[in-house]
Amino acid sequence: MSKDTNTVEKRDGFQSKWGFILACIGSAVGMGNIWRFPIMVQQYGGMTFLLPYFLFVILIGSSGVIEEFALGRRAKAGPVGAFGMCTKERTGSDKAGKAIGAIPIIGALMLAIGYTVVLGWIFKYAFLSITGGLYSLGTDMGAIGGTFGVTAPETETLGEALKAMASAGFFGIGNGVWQIIALVVSLAIMVMGIAGGIEKANKIMMPVLFGLFLVLAVYIATLPGAQEGYKYILTINPAGLADPKVWVFAFGQAFFSLSVAGNGSVIYGSYLPEGEDIPGSARNVAVFDTIAALLAALVIVPSMAAVLGAGISEVHGGPGLMFVYLVNVFNAMPGGRIIGVVFFICVLFAGVSSIVNLYEAPIAFLQEQFKFKRAAAVGTIGVIGLIVSISIQPWTSQWMDVVSIYICPLGAALAGVMFFWVLSKKSALEEVNNGAKKPIGSWFYPLGKYVYIPLSLAALVLGIIYGGIG
Repeated sequence: MSKDTNTVEKRDGFQSKWGFILACIGSAVGMGNIWRFPIMVQQYGGMTFLLPYFLFVILIGSSGVIEEFALGRRAKAGPVGAFGMCTKERTGSDKAGKAIGAIPIIGALMLAIGYTVVLGWIFKYAFLSITGGLYSLGTDMGAIGGTFGVTAPETETLGEALKAMASAGFFGIGNGVWQIIALVVSLAIMVMGIAGGIEKANKIMMPVLFGLFLVLAVYIATLPGAQEGYKYILTINPAGLADPKVWVFAFGQAFFSLSVAGNGSVIYGSYLPEGEDIPGSARNVAVFDTIAALLAALVIVPSMAAVLGAGISEVHGGPGLMFVYLVNVFNAMPGGRIIGVVFFICVLFAGVSSIVNLYEAPIAFLQEQFKFKRAAAVGTIGVIGLIVSISIQPWTSQWMDVVSIYICPLGAALAGVMFFWVLSKKSALEEVNNGAKKPIGSWFYPLGKYVYIPLSLAALVLGIIYGGIG
């Protein structure tokens, strides 16, 4: 069967294998690796958490990541075109598939909007770290917490958030100026295209990020008291493996860290040239995303152990870890000002690479379905992202919860259903094996069909039960 594309002519794409892999790693390495993974490792007993986490990374990387890359490349399109391709092969019509494909597009845009708020925080803190503004706060938790409180105001409801922003003129509170700067930088990369912008940027940002994190990890290892942090990481409690919550949150961390949501990995896969090894690329993405998470843990957990001692047990994940607790920790250690600069530059690179991936799906949708030129598509989505992100600032946490709990797992499940149930097995395996060094094992198809898809639905159900698992 020929690949029905319904896409823009002379479609842009990645020019090299490692350009694609680094871009996918950039999309996967995000805030979850930095402000959640280390705390999960610390709270759930190090290796007690890591063992099930590694298991789920292998499982999802060997099924969902491969599936989404292959689905995108088969269609040479994002979710709307890819889902439409699947239903057209099965029923002769792409209408139902295209309608369903709108769900992960909406999810990607909503997640990108929430991430725009967070990226504004990151840009502000990177600037403050370079100018010395963060270091001047010392270890005064009141001043540190107050700085973040001004940056990220909170309200209980969306209505209250909109009212608060409107009454303050939308720039009277919050972090709107830095959001604009963060978004302009990200959109500037995107307007240059896949090969000329996203690929080139990730070829710089990802090696620098890994290199700087490695330098930080080595330095932290020399600090007195850091050894206690390694004990947290290396501890294994066999009885703890019987705790269902350990498995639930290890699964959630792996699921969301690998960015399987039916959008970003599908769209990046659509830019992958024919003949590239998809299973090998998926393996590399899973490996390097895990390495990034481990490096973050090797920096953050020993740092907190060295400065906070037993107080590390009181630290929780989320934005407060990165913008409050770690500022205090870095300011209290020798060379803390430099450590803060390096850390927030790493976080900035992780944030930019992730948000570029999230915005790419709706941008490509406008190009594919409405024939927008690249610059027009980037500008349109950018304006939407800017207006909404500035408006929802005090309700960002709840906004992100809605997307991560409901839409992302649903998008992942829908992409899995389209690939493993709607698209023919012959077409699915043909695409996975196109360029593979050796044919994928007979385990792949049943693993995706009967294990990965139910796990995606489990991520949805468990997220509702626990109020979020990733």
